[in-house]
Amino acid sequence: MGSLSGILQRPVVAAAAVAIASVSADIHDKLRLPKSLDSSSSSGKSHSFISDSLEEIKSSCVSNISVSKLANLSFITRIPVPVPNIAQPIPNSDRSFVPKFLGSPVASTPALLNSYQSAELAKSAKPTAYTHSVPTSSSSSEVLYRWHLPEPKAVDISGNADCSSAKSRTVVILLGWLGAKQKHLNRYAEWYTSRGFHAITFTFPMAEILSYQVGGKAEQHIDSLVNHLADWMEEEYGKNLVFHTFSNTGWLTYGVILEKFQKQDPSLMGRIKGCIVDSAPVAAPDPQVWASGFSAAFLKKNSVATKGVRSANEPGVNLSIGATTVAEAKPAVTEAALLLVLEKFFEVVLNLPKINRRLSEVLGLLTLRQPSCPQLYIYSSADRVIPAGSVESFIEEQRRTGHEVRACNFVSTPHVDHFRNDPKLYSTQLTQFFDDCVLASCEHSS
Repeated sequence: MGSLSGILQRPVVAAAAVAIASVSADIHDKLRLPKSLDSSSSSGKSHSFISDSLEEIKSSCVSNISVSKLANLSFITRIPVPVPNIAQPIPNSDRSFVPKFLGSPVASTPALLNSYQSAELAKSAKPTAYTHSVPTSSSSSEVLYRWHLPEPKAVDISGNADCSSAKSRTVVILLGWLGAKQKHLNRYAEWYTSRGFHAITFTFPMAEILSYQVGGKAEQHIDSLVNHLADWMEEEYGKNLVFHTFSNTGWLTYGVILEKFQKQDPSLMGRIKGCIVDSAPVAAPDPQVWASGFSAAFLKKNSVATKGVRSANEPGVNLSIGATTVAEAKPAVTEAALLLVLEKFFEVVLNLPKINRRLSEVLGLLTLRQPSCPQLYIYSSADRVIPAGSVESFIEEQRRTGHEVRACNFVSTPHVDHFRNDPKLYSTQLTQFFDDCVLASCEHSS
């Protein structure tokens, strides 16, 4: 079976035309020209002289630092840093190269060798993040996932030594929504790293979603992430995972990761200590939900899905939230047309045998075979992409299967925008979930 981009090409072109007609160019995505780096020959000589002098001073200082002095910095030795078992690749070489101080060489593909950047903690005040990138049609590569290290002060100043250690041995994997980029997940990563956790932000380029193939590039990138996580957990006993997913795209990605864990090493499932589900799920291949999700990804801020509820006296469609009646914004004509085209498109695509079978496998795992860890669902009655009723129905089903489930309805906030609209409530929900479910054992032992 070919990719989605090769199936029903005309509806996609029509959908893209409608989307382009309603979206203005993004100022943030404009290219910036590099500044000129002209310098006079005299300043160049002066710079050379200063560099030589600094080099002499640096070498002199370094020679006076003994290993015993460095060993006294116990604060540093207590911060575990996830160093991947690969080093910088040699250009035009198919063989992996690992210096002796990193251990034995590890067989690795050229793609993986190019996927990491070493964190040079000694050269920067803030730890450098690991990145995994893929080439795109633009001049620069698009980052698929980035590893954010916990802030040292967050680990060091914790009042509870046991919990500080537990946090530093936990990585939170943030799985982005459709169309999300690394910059959109940074605020969530900062929330975790400022509290002493590792964090990974994972996103898909839109092109890979549109050209999805069963076992294709998208799933290969998930394989890379899974292998990276497995390697990290093997380095030391007691390391754990927490997943934080966004929308149905992040939730389905979580399902594929669980599937790969079960096939690769079922014991990894027991290392998952919690799962936060933001703005999901709809546990069925619903064309209307998929159309709404893609429309929001195409139109971004111009989509009605990004608008929260309004007061009842404003024009719009009435929506009942509890005993209160509020008004929903109506989609523009162009968005309504786009939604119609996309819904017809997904009515066909989601019923293609290969696609339908793959979705059924992942949805079945997420419904019936999730790990036994606690779950937190964050959703909203005002979500125009994921109906609140679908989330609540899934929550009840998980409770019936014996899972510990918590939930919070933000009532009036739009799709995947709960943190920005109500950061205090969002932070409170996360803090309580981690304190009661993820870090409960370390707190009780102190």
